Amino acid sequence: MVTAKSGRLSGRREALLQAAAEVFFEQGYVATSIDAIIERAGGSKRNIYSEFGSKEGLFSAIVTNSADMALSTLATEEIKRHSLRETLTAFGQQLMDIYMSPTVIGVYRIAVTEANRFPALVKSFYEQGPGRAASQLADVLEFAKERGEIRTDDCQRAAGHFVGMIRDNLHLQVLLGLRPPPSDEEVQEAVASAVEIFLNGVRPSPDK
Repeated sequence: MVTAKSGRLSGRREALLQAAAEVFFEQGYVATSIDAIIERAGGSKRNIYSEFGSKEGLFSAIVTNSADMALSTLATEEIKRHSLRETLTAFGQQLMDIYMSPTVIGVYRIAVTEANRFPALVKSFYEQGPGRAASQLADVLEFAKERGEIRTDDCQRAAGHFVGMIRDNLHLQVLLGLRPPPSDEEVQEAVASAVEIFLNGVRPSPDK
């Protein structure tokens, strides 16, 4: 049961993570201070350090929060109620929305920029973001394999392929500032294409 107080705390946490993401994106990871984040979001150093431990902990929380939203469609009870195509479509659309969000675009840019100076930070980003998405999807594919919906010897690799197809060059173009994020229609078309190719390939079916 969600109480009014817990709802306010959750909303407050979301606002803090959003403000922190904006400051990280605007100033870069190194230049960003906790004071700058507090100036944007309010609150106190004590509260931030108490909940997140450090600036790195706050950055990791932003990544984890985004991953939580993307992976909500892979809950076991949801998978059991839908076909693999429906699950992949819902997951793909959610993942695409997360990948194209200003928060995650900013996080990706920071991760690339700071990879050499902060390898532990970037490792955490990968494990909590793209790596976690692929691992959880691999579990979904294992379940689908048991149901006879797919045939593959390596569900982890197959999951990585699907996540890569969803990210595609479209994500790179947005990341590089070559185009704006895709429209809802473009997202649906891109995800539908990825799901179709993932499940059926590009060769014509034998009866055609």
